[in-house]
Amino acid sequence: MGLNLEYIDGQTPIDEEEKEELLIPTITTRAELDEFEQQNIEEAMQFVFGRSFKKENVFTEEFVKKLHERMYGSVWKWAGKFRKTNKNIGVDKWQIALALKRLLDDALFWIDNDSFSHDEIAIRFKHRLVSIHCFPNGNGRHSRLFADLIVEKLYNEPAFTWGSADLVHAGNARERYIMAIKQADSGNIIPLLEFARS
Repeated sequence: MGLNLEYIDGQTPIDEEEKEELLIPTITTRAELDEFEQQNIEEAMQFVFGRSFKKENVFTEEFVKKLHERMYGSVWKWAGKFRKTNKNIGVDKWQIALALKRLLDDALFWIDNDSFSHDEIAIRFKHRLVSIHCFPNGNGRHSRLFADLIVEKLYNEPAFTWGSADLVHAGNARERYIMAIKQADSGNIIPLLEFARS
């Protein structure tokens, strides 16, 4: 039967070739996929929040990939691997590594020079990371966990609340989140900063 997915606003469709890399062949619906992915993500959260990190080890291509793999590696073969196709969002597939390198270098500069508040460093990083769209899927959740890691593990401050709601499924919180992302795309980071702490 295969995986049959419906998408809501802001979700990136998974290509047919990417669907073939599903590691659990019994999954056929979005609800089942969400359930297995959530279990995997919770394991990744235990990894993140159960240890300490140094900025030099976090802001590397290797760590960006490793975090994604920890979040999705039990569900998808492509977890932790840069996408091989272009999507409805993100840089061209050939520019992913270069765009990510620029972002990682910028983030280290922001931290070393106190360019922004701690929250703003994390949210600017999250926004740029999701805009690059490194992976076939899971980029939003990956970038949010990365932002939480930055504020909690590098700055010892509370993780973001992200509207105190489920952002994976359609609803008012997701609409506010997508609107804040679009405003950040236009250069106004404030709504996304405010949403992250709401």
